[in-house]
Amino acid sequence: MASRARVRAPQLVGKGGWLNTGGQQYTLADLRGRIVVLDFWTFCCINCLHVLDELRALEERHRDTVVVIGVHSPKFVHEAEHRAVVDAVERYGVEHPVLDDPELATWKQYAVRAWPTLVVVDPEGYVVAQHAGEGHAHAIERLVEELEAEHEAKGTLRRGDGPYVAPEPEPTTLRFPGKALLLPSGNLLVSDTTRHQLVELEEDGETVVRRIGSGVRGFADGGAGEASFSEPQGLALLDDGASVVVADTVNHALRRLDLATGRVTTLAGTGKQWWQGSATSGPAREVDLSSPWDVAVFGGKVWIAMAGVHQLWAYDPAGGTVAVTAGTTNEGLVDGPGGEAWFAQPSGLAATADRLWLADSETSALRWVDLDGHVHTAVGTGLFDFGHRDGAAGQALLQHPLGVTALPDGSVAVADTYNHALRRYDPVTGEVTTLATDLREPSDAVVVGQDIVVVESARHRLTRLRLPEEAVRVEPVAHRTRRAATEIAPGEVRLDVVFQAPAGQKPDTRYGPSTRLLVSSTPPGLLLKGEGAGTGLSRTLEFDPAVPEGVLHVSAMAASCDDDPATEYPACHVHQQDWGVPVRLTEGGAGRLPLVLAGMDEGGDAAGAQTP
Repeated sequence: MASRARVRAPQLVGKGGWLNTGGQQYTLADLRGRIVVLDFWTFCCINCLHVLDELRALEERHRDTVVVIGVHSPKFVHEAEHRAVVDAVERYGVEHPVLDDPELATWKQYAVRAWPTLVVVDPEGYVVAQHAGEGHAHAIERLVEELEAEHEAKGTLRRGDGPYVAPEPEPTTLRFPGKALLLPSGNLLVSDTTRHQLVELEEDGETVVRRIGSGVRGFADGGAGEASFSEPQGLALLDDGASVVVADTVNHALRRLDLATGRVTTLAGTGKQWWQGSATSGPAREVDLSSPWDVAVFGGKVWIAMAGVHQLWAYDPAGGTVAVTAGTTNEGLVDGPGGEAWFAQPSGLAATADRLWLADSETSALRWVDLDGHVHTAVGTGLFDFGHRDGAAGQALLQHPLGVTALPDGSVAVADTYNHALRRYDPVTGEVTTLATDLREPSDAVVVGQDIVVVESARHRLTRLRLPEEAVRVEPVAHRTRRAATEIAPGEVRLDVVFQAPAGQKPDTRYGPSTRLLVSSTPPGLLLKGEGAGTGLSRTLEFDPAVPEGVLHVSAMAASCDDDPATEYPACHVHQQDWGVPVRLTEGGAGRLPLVLAGMDEGGDAAGAQTP
């Protein structure tokens, strides 16, 4: 077995303490003898949610040797609240211990630069691998099998039950509901996300008429009691008025609910997640999707907020096809023609006659698409500026909105999720106001007569409000991400994206270079040299000394295949990650910026620790 680099793993420190352990506090020494996988995540991040799903099979197969520890490392101010982390752990079905690290103490000790990042610690307490982004589960499983064999032989592997203790379930009618829809009958349909069901409620928003779905995570068509979903979110009434399209988020699919019979069928998606290189159009049941979060009927098609790849797609009911309509898969805020626009986790949609409104959650933005397919921004500036500030749209701030609702007067309401507020944008005046506060993580709203019914996701209920004539006044608050800026030297800096093919694999060069690197910046003038696309994972960047700070956007992809000549059809994998790195130009700052895609950074301090 080839020797691997090892550095001593820093201790696990988090001011918020431990969740899912029955109140027990842990150190790395308590886990000695087990293989520990640290998952640095934050609950706003769609890629982090993908990794949670990727890790489920690994946890199940290696339950007696592997301990997964989620290290929650917040981006948004709201995510630093302990109660919010507790809610997120239940909302997303996290079945392993979680360390709440609101001050990013452990993040800094491990020199993490991206959400999500996975770090593998061997049974003797040494870091042996680091992976940024998603799609690494196969590589980590291969490493786990090697570590099991190695430490079994050395006598340093300790098998047994892990530290996970399941919390007691709460008896509520809804559990972290996602989206709501007013039905022709006057009843309300709600996606009961954490329970993997749809719930039809009477007009009061409380009395249950029926539940659709078995309540067990799965992907099966059938009658109301047989069909299964996996964390469903968006709902839209189709033009026939008799059926609803459902964004079945974690199944990466669109489903159809027949309102008369309760029968569920699949409209689009294969159940597999879309990856770079997958088809971007074609017969709907043959094309992979990626975490569809919301749906809306616009221009005769069902538009899809494809949060998992930062795009908008559309399903054509007449032809039974799907296709990309806007977005490049790069994460950020760029307006323009659909094919050139950038989004960041579009999570809410609402259609009017001439506009498709969308809540672009990671840029804390309200945006819209016109009838020609051009993308515009009404509120929001980028990935790292957010807050609660009313006034002119150009200086107003939101915080990770998940829903948008067209109002009767032509304005739109925004479910401003992490501000616990309902906001309003008036396209005529260009003003942003606050309609209501003290709403716990609102994720959607629907107009019912003179009222607006808000999905209070973290209070597990629908809340009915009278549409106010005057806005609520709030004190303005502006925030930037809690993540510290990386200090770099003015002038030339070496960017190195570290990628080492997993054990037993080699670079996939069947169709040309196996790697891709795309670099850009905000503001655009931050970089004098080094922007653009290329195949090498290292390049020299030149920063403009006149621009003291900004954000460096780096997107990297690498492909690898099983390296066994005896295998006729080797399995191939794509490793990819987008980084948004806040940087500050400082004399004496770093002249090299390493970003670990997979492996260990031999040229730097990969885990913020000393080599033994």
